[in-house]
Amino acid sequence: MSGPDIVQTPGAKMNYLIKRRPSTSRDELVANWFANHMPAVIAGQLAAAEKGKLHARRYVATLFDADRDGNHVWDGVAQLWWDQALPQPDQPHGTEPADTFQQKAEPYVPWATTEYVVIDGSERLPLVPNTLNPPFPFTRSGFLKVMFLVGIQGGADPTELFDHWLNVHVPNVRGVMNEVGGFHYAVSHSTEPGAGPFAGMAELYFPDADGWRRYRKTIQADGMERWVDPATTVVLRADTEMVGIA
Repeated sequence: MSGPDIVQTPGAKMNYLIKRRPSTSRDELVANWFANHMPAVIAGQLAAAEKGKLHARRYVATLFDADRDGNHVWDGVAQLWWDQALPQPDQPHGTEPADTFQQKAEPYVPWATTEYVVIDGSERLPLVPNTLNPPFPFTRSGFLKVMFLVGIQGGADPTELFDHWLNVHVPNVRGVMNEVGGFHYAVSHSTEPGAGPFAGMAELYFPDADGWRRYRKTIQADGMERWVDPATTVVLRADTEMVGIA
């Protein structure tokens, strides 16, 4: 179903949308995510790989900015790339906290997607592990990332949405991205559109906020609105990622 110049990533991209508990500050969540949770996840995946077991081959967490009112709809998302989709757990992760991060975050569940890379600008997303501390996790910035969490209208056919998304909307967005200097663009479709919170996501990277401003000024409607539910679609911005497995 993918169009020309769209590369489907093998396996599954598992997404974990993270929101902090009401009693937790943003700084508390991020500090414990980076210092306590990510190292444990990294160690677990490396140990699984050494034993020849199923493991994540890549791990990146995005920290979302607050909205105009200073609120965080979501604080971040952890994304892990696997050779196959993982099953839903019996109960959300963190229901019984295993570390301080899970004490600070609301329980969360995996969301399985299939990723399509439309513009591969990975060379502009630096992989520079730490040198004076353990190499992973490390942080990277110097870009503006915009993520669309796309809700689907009730009764709409996900297959029709996905077909239009890849064959009509993607070329539209790609053309504008190239025009305004956007350097990386990926789309991920839910493997079970009716089971997860969203039908899919789009991730757009710009050198700075001006690129995003020019994108919004230039992009034209192409019919996606026939399937997309604006009430449940969320647009998030970020300028920092935490890299656990590169």
